[in-house]
Amino acid sequence: MSYHNGSVWPHDVAIIARGFSKYGLVNETLQLTNALFDASLFIELQRLPELFCGFDRRKGEGPTNYPVACSPQAWSVAAVFMLLESCLHIDIYAEEKKVYFYKPVMPRGVDELEIKGLKLGEGYADLKLYYQDDLIGMKVKSCPKGWQVLVITEDDKVA
Repeated sequence: MSYHNGSVWPHDVAIIARGFSKYGLVNETLQLTNALFDASLFIELQRLPELFCGFDRRKGEGPTNYPVACSPQAWSVAAVFMLLESCLHIDIYAEEKKVYFYKPVMPRGVDELEIKGLKLGEGYADLKLYYQDDLIGMKVKSCPKGWQVLVITEDDKVA
């Protein structure tokens, strides 16, 4: 066991996933997201700790707790949002009043996702994403006046 040698820090994993996402490495982004989700299934209330031991995965067992890790840890909880952002490839352009989802994907086991209260300018948007024929579909439930929410499914193809 080591605090800085081989341990898994959820916030670092999320930062790496975000980098993979920016370079279009979808499978790698999903692999990291799914791995943290799998680990969280063995943690009380699925609240990720500051870190856990980076020992090899054991079938049917959760990660080895680091004995003095803070749990839950705020930056580990925030990592969940960065992981989702990385999978959904969200970009908000406030000056243009546009929200883009560029080739979004969802983690394993997530067939539907609601985003409520997304702050856009002076208002809020409520969105629902779902799988439809191996692509992500979206229903815009509400959106501030003048704003557009666009899903890019292929290179330069807006859905």
